Amino acid sequence: MDAAERRIRTSGYQGFSFREIAADVGVKSSSVHHHFPTKPALAAAVARRYTDRFEAALDKAKSAEDWRAVFRKALVQHGQMCLCGVLGAESGDLPPEVSAEARRFFTRNVQALSRLYGSPSAASRQTALRIMATLEGAMMLARTLDDPKVFDEATRNLG
Repeated sequence: MDAAERRIRTSGYQGFSFREIAADVGVKSSSVHHHFPTKPALAAAVARRYTDRFEAALDKAKSAEDWRAVFRKALVQHGQMCLCGVLGAESGDLPPEVSAEARRFFTRNVQALSRLYGSPSAASRQTALRIMATLEGAMMLARTLDDPKVFDEATRNLG
């Protein structure tokens, strides 16, 4: 699943195959198929695990700055995009189970950020949506421009 995650974060859902995943980990393609019978099953499992790990990393988050730090670390230390941001950009072309997992990531993050900004309300939801959109967009721009400082500029004074 780690190899699939790296491939998706780098090249998107359409940018990987079972053969490439198998080569990355030194096994036959049939071994990957044994655990995940289809590409959608593999991608959905990867996205589910990613969301669960992301939530665990932010379990004690107290501000938007904590979200920013997690996104920044992925970009700066690993040169990678948010997995569900990549999948979200492709959502119109994704199998339903993969698209559902990308939605789950965003829904849960918006809900968690909304709670940081008070009781459930339109204003706290709007703030949460703005923060997620800023983080995802800043990550995409920084990677496209090959300049992590763009992320810092775009996300300064986030919350």
